[in-house]
Amino acid sequence: MNAATVSAATVSAATAIRVLCVDDHPLLREGITTIINSQPDMMLVAQAATGREGVQKFREHRPDVTLMDVRLPDVSGIDSLIAIREEFSDARIVMLTTFEGDVEIQRSLAAGARGYMLKSTPPKELVEAIRQVHLGKKRIPAEVAAHLAEHMSDDPLTGRELDVLRHVGGGNRNRDIAERLFISEETVKVHIKHIMEKLGASDRTQAVAIAVRRGMIQL
Repeated sequence: MNAATVSAATVSAATAIRVLCVDDHPLLREGITTIINSQPDMMLVAQAATGREGVQKFREHRPDVTLMDVRLPDVSGIDSLIAIREEFSDARIVMLTTFEGDVEIQRSLAAGARGYMLKSTPPKELVEAIRQVHLGKKRIPAEVAAHLAEHMSDDPLTGRELDVLRHVGGGNRNRDIAERLFISEETVKVHIKHIMEKLGASDRTQAVAIAVRRGMIQL
């Protein structure tokens, strides 16, 4: 390698967009690594498989852009995003997910995410999103924005209603839920009635399915 080649490589590494990937699926991490490192203006500086590891890797490498899975095995990607931005307020983080849950989108953006991309996004769109976020812009695909707008006027579930719904999703009967939450069985029935009305569900099972799909609860 001659001096000119060495110089060009050094300049390229110095000016490349440095990316951190946080995802618990090895195959996806390897795919993203290949995509990033094939770009002339990018390089993957680190990978992480959990939220806590992602926060640590961010501290170590201070990447320009972080790709963060929404659902991780230890702490959620959104909680990891919050933890990173508490230390590094200028962190530019793009959330990646297989879900179009409007509640998770809202939480991510409120916590400071610069983008929200589906894992089904074509590689060309993903790298373009990274470039835009690196320039200080936000990137929300049209289909994600439309899904978010669809539920903007919905009446949100209260904290207590979410508690009840999680227990319903766990297969608990009204009596069990009442005992665990220290409320009456009649109160549980009222909460479930309100939950079904707010979600447009015809029964308990459908209410849980809708809540999971929209990112309100995780089972």
